[in-house]
Amino acid sequence: MEYRAGTVGRIIAVRFDHGEDFLAGLREIVLKEHIASGWFQIVGALDRADVVTGPKEPVVPPDPIWRQVDAVCEVVGSGSVHLDNGEPKIHLHAALGDHGETLTACVRRNSRVYLTIELILFELNGLGASRPWDEQIGFSKLHFS
Repeated sequence: MEYRAGTVGRIIAVRFDHGEDFLAGLREIVLKEHIASGWFQIVGALDRADVVTGPKEPVVPPDPIWRQVDAVCEVVGSGSVHLDNGEPKIHLHAALGDHGETLTACVRRNSRVYLTIELILFELNGLGASRPWDEQIGFSKLHFS
């Protein structure tokens, strides 16, 4: 285990609208507002997303199980964002509900908003955190400088 203590900076509230790419919009805000590290919560709905539902086998590096969500689903999730060489690396885990069935997954790409998603982003200061690619474990692991 490794950790750092920091402080909460700005709190940014965002409304994403129907048809927008949620992950692309979040990246845009992080860059525009110069957020080096943050934690966020979301609530709303998606009608499309490419997600990872786990590894095929419990090995390192993992071989992810990809699933394409192509139906309207309610979404509630929590995640972090840290920069790697100036590029926002988003890690979002969310529960996606469709007519009483729930899929819990890591939302990775092509995340299209249905109606709206509300986001609260907490800027985290003083962590010296980044999320560089770690070849050994096969994903972008949280790192402290």
